Amino acid sequence: MIRSEILKEIAPILRDQLVVCNIGIPSQELHAIDDQPTNFYMLGTMGLASSIGLGLALAQPKTVIAIDGDGSVLTNLGTLPTIGNNVADNYILMIIDNGSYGSTGDQPTYAGRKTSLAGMARAAGCESVVEVRDVDTGQALQDAIDSGKMTVMVVKCDSGNAKMPVITMDPVVIRDRFMKAVAS
Repeated sequence: MIRSEILKEIAPILRDQLVVCNIGIPSQELHAIDDQPTNFYMLGTMGLASSIGLGLALAQPKTVIAIDGDGSVLTNLGTLPTIGNNVADNYILMIIDNGSYGSTGDQPTYAGRKTSLAGMARAAGCESVVEVRDVDTGQALQDAIDSGKMTVMVVKCDSGNAKMPVITMDPVVIRDRFMKAVAS
């Protein structure tokens, strides 16, 4: 499975949650698959979806799912110890690990070689870390939500992007409708 197939599978689960989605093509894919006011699409700032998601989870009680990529997490490794040391049991970080920088041309990441993001998350102090095969993502995500514990999921999948249109919604509109969804 590639990332867009995973997003299609989990879209019904995401509908009832606050979602912060990684920049570039992942946000375009989620927007095209199932646009929701509860989805915050990152249009810039590579590596910060996980940090923004944690801040949001710490600031309010609703479940927050940050969908990040292996390349983005590798770009901001400071996020893992920050997550590990600031537990928010309403937070799930889902790292879709396709072993590549998908939005910039599928260049390989070290997560596709010897580097284990699950091992790094554990070493950073994250207590609930699960490695998931792409086909098991939906059940693992539901289990993480039901557990009521902060969870880092590393979802291993194939590299590749679906052709999706660019998000034409103004970033201010994305922000404002998301803020309204958080407040409701």
